[in-house]
Amino acid sequence: MQHEIDSGATQDEPSRLLNDYLEPLTSGATIAEDDLAGVVGRTMFDSGQSEDGSVTVLLPKDEIARVPTQALVRIRSEQDGRSYLGMVIAGPFAEPDGLRADANVIVTTTVRGGIFMPRYHGRVQVELLGEEVDRALVPPRFRPLPNSPVTVLEPSEKLAALRCAGTLQLGLALGDEDVQVGIPAERKSVLPRHTAVLGTTGGGKSTTIGRLLAEAQRAGMAVVLLDTEGEYVEIGEETTDPSMLAALSRRGLDPAGIPETRLFHLAGTESANPGHPRRTEFGLSFAALSPYTVAEIVDMTDAQTERFLRTVDVGKQLLRELKIFPRQGRPEDERRALELNEFEEGYPELTLSRVIDLAGAMLAHVEHRSVDEEGFYNRELNTPDAKGALGRLVAATRPSHAVSWRTLLGRLWRLHRLGIFDRPEHPPLDMQEVVARGQVSIIDLSGTDSPAVNNIVIADLLRNVHRYQDLGYRGWERRGTPGDPRRVLIVIEEAHEFLSTDRIAKMPVLFEQVSRIAKRGRKRWLGLVFVTQLPQHLPREVLGLVNNHVLHKISDEAVLRALRRVIPGIDESLWRRLPALAPGQAVVSLTHMTRPLLVAVDPAGCRLRLVE
Repeated sequence: MQHEIDSGATQDEPSRLLNDYLEPLTSGATIAEDDLAGVVGRTMFDSGQSEDGSVTVLLPKDEIARVPTQALVRIRSEQDGRSYLGMVIAGPFAEPDGLRADANVIVTTTVRGGIFMPRYHGRVQVELLGEEVDRALVPPRFRPLPNSPVTVLEPSEKLAALRCAGTLQLGLALGDEDVQVGIPAERKSVLPRHTAVLGTTGGGKSTTIGRLLAEAQRAGMAVVLLDTEGEYVEIGEETTDPSMLAALSRRGLDPAGIPETRLFHLAGTESANPGHPRRTEFGLSFAALSPYTVAEIVDMTDAQTERFLRTVDVGKQLLRELKIFPRQGRPEDERRALELNEFEEGYPELTLSRVIDLAGAMLAHVEHRSVDEEGFYNRELNTPDAKGALGRLVAATRPSHAVSWRTLLGRLWRLHRLGIFDRPEHPPLDMQEVVARGQVSIIDLSGTDSPAVNNIVIADLLRNVHRYQDLGYRGWERRGTPGDPRRVLIVIEEAHEFLSTDRIAKMPVLFEQVSRIAKRGRKRWLGLVFVTQLPQHLPREVLGLVNNHVLHKISDEAVLRALRRVIPGIDESLWRRLPALAPGQAVVSLTHMTRPLLVAVDPAGCRLRLVE
């Protein structure tokens, strides 16, 4: 049908002509009242800008408020009998009916203070989550056809579609209080696949960690927190921060400290919470540390490392000859010496003071002084037999370059002056006390003021926790003990100080150790949580170990580009939201979830010393 418009047509003539055109197309077409029940909109035709996996939905004005961002909808493509589930990823946008939003009549009346308001409708972009086939959600092979009715899912259907529930309550999906986002603590496929909590200062990372600690403790997990800033040393007490109290009140939550916390801090350093009722000082065993890890962390040069390792080799031979280790009549010592992997641990009984004595003997030989005339720090090395054996072993290595040996000795003495190694009154951490079910063990490293010392402690603790958990899990499997195995969560604050891009380039042995722990931990209920305000300093190798992500506000476009390349599954609409997130909001992507969600993280009820 063709209509001509003459020059005398009235202002209403175009509308009349359009109605004349549509009337024969819609005549006799009626929609049953039941078919309209719950329908909030209909799918639009595709255009040149349409993308796979998403459709445009138009909404009547009165339905716009029912379809906010992240709303879950069902699309019934009635013409081909298919049904789809989708999520709103953009909108709702308000658009005038029959006009462009920037039409002259709208712009002119608005800027001149006019009251012209045309009728309008809503528009949203919906990402297809899948096609419903036999009560299951499968990847969609087709697209919903135009004019397909769209309905909003019921709360129970939302949770089933998103699969975001869990025993550890994290928060609510932003804009939809029906959707509680949680972490299933009982599933080995989630937390043991490791987590990264990233974001700039003030974005809410500390609150997220406080919430995670409380929930994990409540679920009976063994939590170990490596606190380099002393931020969490008071989590056993309830918060008194006014802003946090207000946030808790709005959410209907009460302030509460985390029960069953223990505080451990390094001997010779001050704790950020000296009044903690369960506070313990601990030291380190130098003999337990891998010599390769020590050399990397204290930043020895290649020449210094070579001399340090040569000293260790002399020490092992001397301890064997003096029967200090392996001890005579102890076949288990012999077995341990044979099975020892020096890339993971040190040689038993080779204390720091003994290594210093041995390095001093090396320097004496280079300077043409007799080892027999040296006075050693360790009395067992001052006997004639010990000096004779030591002189022979040192001479066999043919040490040279006195300056390099003096530099090495200087580094070793600096370690010794820290007062943290081989102190009988402050023994190393007892893993049975640290890794206890339902306990949060805070390792307070705020008093060291030394990233190198912190890294030594972290490396040693990771190795010991992994070994303890590995033995416990194997025992649980062997015994067939009823109930769940012990589940362990290790939280590493300021992770960029421990595993930055620059550091792992200089510390390949340390990174390999962490990588082994991460890979083996997945099978042993051991999960790592890396927390940092400088995600750009975490290398791809570390992020590659992580499968769960909680992303708070990140404004730096270069950082966002880098994260896009290594974090899969987050759609572009969520990446665009990151720079403008408010404190406490985060993009949450966990392995058990159908898709990432924008979440308002529940406030922490415990006390944080430096609340972001």
